[in-house]
Amino acid sequence: MDRTELGTMLRTWRERVRPGDVGLPAGTRRRTPGLRREEVAQLAGMSVDYLSRLEQGRGPHPSDAVLSALARALRLEDPERDHLFHLAGVAPPAPGRISRTVRPSVLRLIDRFADLPAMLINARTDVLAWNPMAAALFGDFSAVPTERRNVARDRFLHGTARHVPSSEEDRLRLGRAMVADLRSATARYPDDAELGRLVDDLCAGSAEFAGFWEERELVDHHDDRKTFAHPELGQITLDCDALHVFADDQILLVYSATPGSPDAESLAFLRVLGTQDLSVQRSPGIP
Repeated sequence: MDRTELGTMLRTWRERVRPGDVGLPAGTRRRTPGLRREEVAQLAGMSVDYLSRLEQGRGPHPSDAVLSALARALRLEDPERDHLFHLAGVAPPAPGRISRTVRPSVLRLIDRFADLPAMLINARTDVLAWNPMAAALFGDFSAVPTERRNVARDRFLHGTARHVPSSEEDRLRLGRAMVADLRSATARYPDDAELGRLVDDLCAGSAEFAGFWEERELVDHHDDRKTFAHPELGQITLDCDALHVFADDQILLVYSATPGSPDAESLAFLRVLGTQDLSVQRSPGIP
């Protein structure tokens, strides 16, 4: 691990990113070019002190999850991401492993959905990126540890999801579809250790997941219509469209409502409300 050069590169990359590139206001009292440490730390889901120590060349050895989060926050291209990993003494994401890295072009696409909740997940159902509307609908993901930002873990182990199934049949259908997606992923990524640990944890911690897993059922995954219980706005029913990023085996979930409907009005209120009235103690409900 080259701590000195790692710190220099982190500062260099931070100073070149404009606030507008990541959906932040520039403000009038910005004394340094690019992003502040506080902003990068928030985007990457880590403490300011941790990032400061990394930039000052005295930080601990970062994990691949931390490095991937920094690569996303700093909008690094693939060669830059690999250089970041090498400086930290960690092997970059390799073929046969599920990546947490998000292409800057995909992040720009997410930013374009300014009035719709949008979030990106990988084949392991890790939540990789989200826009402000998704944070407003589901909760502030940056307040949750990286390892907890996983759709399957939330569904089967934590039960904090804000999704409200229309019936028990609907709940079971969606659960089976999620398990089928993970089973398909294990076939595509047999050497991904994190995926194997995830399946083991889910089988050990959820009798429901273990039962679905033993069924070995494979089902088609379709776009859906889901109802969510928002703590301030009540129930909101939205169409969920899954846009596949085939090059990285990732899925961009976008939620929308029919124009002029009560749910569209709720989305409009959500844009105004944002996360300002949401308690940071609430765990995000991952769909």
